[in-house]
Amino acid sequence: MDWQQTVSLAVVASTAVLLVGSKFRRRKFSFERNTHCGCVAVQQSSPQSSIVFHARKGQRPEVLVKMR
Repeated sequence: MDWQQTVSLAVVASTAVLLVGSKFRRRKFSFERNTHCGCVAVQQSSPQSSIVFHARKGQRPEVLVKMR
């Protein structure tokens, strides 16, 4: 085995170790993710708006702006 194979195997092994380590690492607590509330902890006073793009092949594209 030459040095290039050794280096490539070391890169693959270190990547595998990092991926496995991130799988078992404990995540930070998130209220939205760890509870089933689905609401935001801090209420925002400004109204939220959203933009939705619809486009299909052969049809006219649509842009919908929803103001809340």
